[in-house]
Amino acid sequence: MKIAVTGKGGVGKTTIAGVLSCLLYKKGFKVLAVDADPNANLSSTLGLKTEEADEIVPISENWSLIEEKTGVKPDSYGALFRLNFTVDDIVERYAVKTPCGVNLLVMGVVREAAGGCMCPANYLIRMLLRHLLLRRKEVVVADMEAGTEHLARGTAKYVDAMLVIVEPSAKALETARRIRNLAVQMGMKKILLVGNKILNEDDETIIRKFAEKDCFSILGMIHYDSAVREADLSGDSLFLSFPSSSAIKEIEQICDRLVNILRNR
Repeated sequence: MKIAVTGKGGVGKTTIAGVLSCLLYKKGFKVLAVDADPNANLSSTLGLKTEEADEIVPISENWSLIEEKTGVKPDSYGALFRLNFTVDDIVERYAVKTPCGVNLLVMGVVREAAGGCMCPANYLIRMLLRHLLLRRKEVVVADMEAGTEHLARGTAKYVDAMLVIVEPSAKALETARRIRNLAVQMGMKKILLVGNKILNEDDETIIRKFAEKDCFSILGMIHYDSAVREADLSGDSLFLSFPSSSAIKEIEQICDRLVNILRNR
């Protein structure tokens, strides 16, 4: 199963991706969590401490690896680089085992040319993501970049299911609409909506009406839970620190539905 978790920034995308990864591991799957968001913080959701996360070098900033694979040095901006190389060894070399049992791979992002040649790093990340989604014999849960940019680059088109996380706000719903439209254009079949931060029946109604109007299938709803805020403020893992919270229970129901959907596809 290859799963991408998307949505507007701030809707709870990373928390859901992390808890979903932990739950799948708990259910007996081998799981690789991929942090493909430039604002990388999936590590804390999986139980790593700040100092442990700070030691992780994102793939996009690992110039010894980039040079090894592409033949280009960091200061060789504009240079030609190799297009044919293997990436099947990168997970074993650079993925980090987290306290909840899930392996974590931090992709990073290339922001500007001043940091070296952009092209080799971006090409390596694209090749690696393609490999993870097409070749790896394990569950991959990818916390994608907020918004629609990752879809414009085509990095998520190989997933089995795309979860679009929304909260009951106009901006979150509009972002979800754009994500769905782009995903449909790419030929994706399983585009599933998850409502988050639900306070009351009115919030649920807003999301259900949106889903009906825009032909979204709703995978589930997650109601507001103070444990999520507490975990965020402390930098702790919701899954490890609040295993009996209502949010964990609702995400587990979503997890079970998702597994059933993908097993019966």
